[in-house]
Amino acid sequence: EVMKESAVIAMAFLKAHAQELGIDYRVFEQWDIHIHVPEGATPKDGPSAGITILTALTSAFTQRKVRSNLAMTGEITLRGKVLPVGGIKEKMLAAKRAGIKDIILSEENRKDVEDIRKDYIKDLRFHYVSDFSEVLAVVLPIAPAKRSVARQAKPSSGKK
Repeated sequence: EVMKESAVIAMAFLKAHAQELGIDYRVFEQWDIHIHVPEGATPKDGPSAGITILTALTSAFTQRKVRSNLAMTGEITLRGKVLPVGGIKEKMLAAKRAGIKDIILSEENRKDVEDIRKDYIKDLRFHYVSDFSEVLAVVLPIAPAKRSVARQAKPSSGKK
Protein backbone atom coordinates (compact mmCIF):
# COMPACT_ATOMS: atom_id res chain seq x y z
CA GLU A 1 0.00 0.00 0.00
CA VAL A 2 2.85 2.38 0.82
CA MET A 3 4.32 1.97 -2.68
CA LYS A 4 1.00 1.85 -4.53
CA GLU A 5 0.37 5.58 -4.29
CA SER A 6 3.86 6.31 -5.65
CA ALA A 7 3.21 4.10 -8.67
CA VAL A 8 -0.23 5.62 -9.32
CA ILE A 9 1.18 9.16 -9.12
CA ALA A 10 4.10 8.24 -11.39
CA MET A 11 1.77 6.82 -14.03
CA ALA A 12 -0.57 9.82 -13.85
CA PHE A 13 2.37 12.22 -14.23
CA LEU A 14 3.72 10.25 -17.19
CA LYS A 15 0.37 10.35 -18.98
CA ALA A 16 -0.07 14.07 -18.29
CA HIS A 17 3.39 14.85 -19.67
CA ALA A 18 3.55 12.30 -22.48
CA GLN A 19 3.90 14.83 -25.27
CA GLU A 20 6.80 16.73 -23.72
CA LEU A 21 8.54 13.42 -22.97
CA GLY A 22 8.21 12.31 -26.59
CA ILE A 23 5.64 9.59 -25.89
CA ASP A 24 2.74 9.06 -28.26
CA TYR A 25 -0.25 9.03 -25.91
CA ARG A 26 -1.92 6.24 -27.90
CA VAL A 27 0.58 3.79 -26.43
CA PHE A 28 -1.32 4.05 -23.11
CA GLU A 29 -4.46 2.88 -24.89
CA GLN A 30 -2.69 -0.15 -26.37
CA TRP A 31 -0.57 -1.34 -23.44
CA ASP A 32 -1.21 -1.99 -19.78
CA ILE A 33 1.41 -1.59 -17.09
CA HIS A 34 1.65 -3.75 -14.00
CA ILE A 35 4.05 -2.71 -11.25
CA HIS A 36 4.71 -5.35 -8.63
CA VAL A 37 6.54 -4.38 -5.44
CA PRO A 38 6.43 -7.34 -3.07
CA GLU A 39 6.34 -6.57 0.63
CA GLY A 40 9.13 -9.00 1.44
CA ALA A 41 11.02 -8.68 4.68
CA THR A 42 11.98 -5.04 4.29
CA PRO A 43 9.57 -2.76 6.14
CA LYS A 44 8.66 0.49 4.42
CA ASP A 45 7.85 3.37 6.77
CA GLY A 46 6.83 5.65 3.98
CA PRO A 47 7.08 6.25 0.27
CA SER A 48 10.50 7.15 -1.10
CA ALA A 49 10.59 5.56 -4.54
CA GLY A 50 8.39 7.98 -6.48
CA ILE A 51 11.17 9.44 -8.64
CA THR A 52 12.64 5.97 -9.17
CA ILE A 53 9.33 4.49 -10.33
CA LEU A 54 8.66 7.48 -12.58
CA THR A 55 12.18 7.25 -14.02
CA ALA A 56 11.72 3.54 -14.78
CA LEU A 57 8.38 4.16 -16.48
CA THR A 58 9.78 7.09 -18.48
CA SER A 59 12.69 4.93 -19.59
CA ALA A 60 10.38 2.11 -20.65
CA PHE A 61 7.98 4.31 -22.60
CA THR A 62 10.68 6.40 -24.30
CA GLN A 63 13.01 3.43 -24.90
CA ARG A 64 15.88 5.44 -23.42
CA LYS A 65 18.33 3.78 -21.05
CA VAL A 66 18.86 5.21 -17.59
CA ARG A 67 22.46 6.02 -16.71
CA SER A 68 24.06 3.25 -14.73
CA ASN A 69 25.78 3.52 -11.37
CA LEU A 70 23.43 6.01 -9.83
CA ALA A 71 20.94 5.89 -7.01
CA MET A 72 17.95 8.07 -6.28
CA THR A 73 15.39 8.59 -3.60
CA GLY A 74 12.53 11.02 -3.33
CA GLU A 75 8.80 11.15 -3.62
CA ILE A 76 6.98 12.78 -6.52
CA THR A 77 3.83 14.89 -6.65
CA LEU A 78 1.30 15.02 -9.47
CA ARG A 79 2.90 18.31 -10.55
CA GLY A 80 6.40 16.79 -10.67
CA LYS A 81 7.77 18.30 -7.48
CA VAL A 82 10.39 16.10 -5.80
CA LEU A 83 9.71 15.74 -2.08
CA PRO A 84 12.20 14.86 0.67
CA VAL A 85 12.34 11.45 2.31
CA GLY A 86 13.79 10.00 5.49
CA GLY A 87 16.61 7.58 6.19
CA ILE A 88 19.13 9.54 4.12
CA LYS A 89 22.24 8.50 6.05
CA GLU A 90 21.41 4.80 5.77
CA LYS A 91 20.55 5.12 2.07
CA MET A 92 23.78 6.99 1.29
CA LEU A 93 25.94 4.45 3.10
CA ALA A 94 24.16 1.58 1.30
CA ALA A 95 24.70 3.29 -2.05
CA LYS A 96 28.39 3.77 -1.29
CA ARG A 97 28.78 0.11 -0.27
CA ALA A 98 27.19 -0.86 -3.58
CA GLY A 99 29.73 1.19 -5.53
CA ILE A 100 27.33 3.97 -6.52
CA LYS A 101 28.97 7.33 -7.22
CA ASP A 102 26.03 9.57 -8.20
CA ILE A 103 22.99 10.09 -6.00
CA ILE A 104 19.85 12.08 -6.76
CA LEU A 105 17.98 13.60 -3.82
CA SER A 106 15.40 16.25 -3.14
CA GLU A 107 16.90 19.69 -2.61
CA GLU A 108 15.17 19.59 0.78
CA ASN A 109 17.35 16.60 1.79
CA ARG A 110 20.57 18.63 1.37
CA LYS A 111 20.60 19.40 5.10
CA ASP A 112 20.45 15.66 5.88
CA VAL A 113 23.53 14.99 3.74
CA GLU A 114 25.38 17.87 5.39
CA ASP A 115 24.81 16.13 8.77
CA ILE A 116 26.66 12.97 7.61
CA ARG A 117 30.37 12.69 8.43
CA LYS A 118 32.36 13.78 5.39
CA ASP A 119 34.54 10.64 5.32
CA TYR A 120 31.38 8.50 5.02
CA ILE A 121 30.28 10.23 1.83
CA LYS A 122 33.69 10.91 0.31
CA ASP A 123 33.72 10.36 -3.49
CA LEU A 124 29.92 10.59 -3.78
CA ARG A 125 28.38 13.19 -6.12
CA PHE A 126 25.01 14.53 -5.05
CA HIS A 127 22.47 15.90 -7.50
CA TYR A 128 19.88 17.93 -5.58
CA VAL A 129 16.63 18.36 -7.48
CA SER A 130 13.31 20.09 -6.95
CA ASP A 131 11.42 18.99 -10.05
CA PHE A 132 11.26 15.81 -12.12
CA SER A 133 12.65 17.62 -15.17
CA GLU A 134 15.88 17.99 -13.19
CA VAL A 135 15.89 14.24 -12.48
CA LEU A 136 15.52 13.55 -16.21
CA ALA A 137 18.44 15.84 -17.02
CA VAL A 138 20.67 13.60 -14.88
CA VAL A 139 19.30 10.13 -15.68
CA LEU A 140 18.19 10.43 -19.33
CA PRO A 141 20.41 13.17 -20.69
CA ILE A 142 19.75 12.51 -24.40
CA ALA A 143 16.55 13.91 -25.92
CA PRO A 144 13.93 11.27 -26.80
CA ALA A 145 13.59 10.16 -30.40
CA LYS A 146 10.15 10.57 -31.90
CA ARG A 147 8.57 7.16 -32.37
CA SER A 148 5.23 6.15 -33.74
CA VAL A 149 2.88 4.05 -31.63
CA ALA A 150 3.24 1.21 -34.12
CA ARG A 151 6.99 1.19 -33.63
CA GLN A 152 6.69 1.43 -29.84
CA ALA A 153 3.94 -1.13 -29.53
CA LYS A 154 5.04 -3.88 -31.94
CA PRO A 155 8.25 -5.89 -31.66
CA SER A 156 10.32 -6.20 -34.80
CA SER A 157 9.56 -9.32 -36.85
CA GLY A 158 13.10 -9.42 -38.25
CA LYS A 159 11.74 -9.32 -41.83
CA LYS A 160 12.74 -6.65 -44.31
